[in-house]
Amino acid sequence: MDFVKRQSLANITGIFGEECLNEDGTIMTMADQAAVITHYLKLKNNPQFARPYILKGEQLLQLWKEFINEQPKNQKFGLVAEDSTAYMASLFSDVKSSPFPPQEPHQFTFIDLFAGIGGFRMSFQNLGGECVFSSEWDEQAQRTYFANYGEVPFGDITKESTKQMIPDNFDILCAGFPCQAFSLAGKRRGFSETRGTLFFDVAEILRRKQPKAFFLENVKGLAIHDKGKTLETILNTLNEVGYIVPKPQILNAMHYGVPQHRERIYIVGFRKDLGIKAEDFVYPERNQQTPCWLDVREENPVPAKYYLSTTYLETLRRHRARHEAAGHGFGYKIIDDNGVANAIVCGGMGRECNLVRDFRQTKLIPTTNIKGEINKEGVRKMTPREWARLQGYPDSFRIVVSDASAYKQFGNSVAVPAIQATANQILLVLKNKNII
Repeated sequence: MDFVKRQSLANITGIFGEECLNEDGTIMTMADQAAVITHYLKLKNNPQFARPYILKGEQLLQLWKEFINEQPKNQKFGLVAEDSTAYMASLFSDVKSSPFPPQEPHQFTFIDLFAGIGGFRMSFQNLGGECVFSSEWDEQAQRTYFANYGEVPFGDITKESTKQMIPDNFDILCAGFPCQAFSLAGKRRGFSETRGTLFFDVAEILRRKQPKAFFLENVKGLAIHDKGKTLETILNTLNEVGYIVPKPQILNAMHYGVPQHRERIYIVGFRKDLGIKAEDFVYPERNQQTPCWLDVREENPVPAKYYLSTTYLETLRRHRARHEAAGHGFGYKIIDDNGVANAIVCGGMGRECNLVRDFRQTKLIPTTNIKGEINKEGVRKMTPREWARLQGYPDSFRIVVSDASAYKQFGNSVAVPAIQATANQILLVLKNKNII
């Protein structure tokens, strides 16, 4: 966090004391301190799951309050409010006023790994679950997560100090883990060969904590990566740590309530000793109808800054023409009003493949530095709110970061309706077996 970067090690220890040290003697980051405090405040009335946070949370909460009260007004330990998760987390009242609290009473518990902006969390909370641990290393995503769930996720899940904060006896592990290359030099292609990948941390947590079920999500290319050997390694590993895994399936978000062509591979599993068979689980059926782009378009004219300049639009046209001449399909795309968006992803192409025509804005006066004029053809980028809707987030979801960060976060997110439909199928199996 900004504060940590500006201080010496001695100053940090002097300000916060020994209470901010991890068990290995390293200093907790400001974000992780905020994570302990917010997890504690969220779960303090549920001792079974608050156990990892109670002592440290009470100590840190007192230290933070004392430190903040000692600061001159408007100083707030030298942080820029709009750039700091740690600063926001000091506003402890926000923990209870978040727009997406869990339902009470909850029916089951889960943890949220590689949490991003909480697509898994929203899905499982909608179904009656309570999140008892979250982890996400990206600071901007932590800001958005805190703004919506009143909880700062812990940081680097590869660290043992982070794993130590995970409570016991939660029901379901959720993870949209990043896809990394796997070492396949050996013959077993199992648990030992996932070391060095982020999937190994998921598998290690499953091995230690043994939740009743898990739900993993990844890009659809995982299914064919390294001629299928990577997925084979993952499935062998999940079997080795004690889980039966129905055949993974690629689902498209457009079949579950959002107008976005977004295919992702879903992997679910159940602990072997629960007596659940692979055939007990069935992936959700498709919706009969798919909404279109106009169903998620902003209701009012959007600012001129979202409209492309004539220079930029001409550059895109030349770029597409070059690729078409070479026989490639690359280039910008304009979505029809009654069409379905392409997958939203990070980077410029995620926006350029999802341009739209919108003639409602008549005040096409540049508000940013652009080359040329704003185009008169109505061509614009989608807004972050429209991307949020494409991923199934309600309009009450708070966007508290810059447009650039918001595009990245929604592009990296899971599609909430598809996740929720699959999560519901997991819960049906567990409920039918009287497990939850």
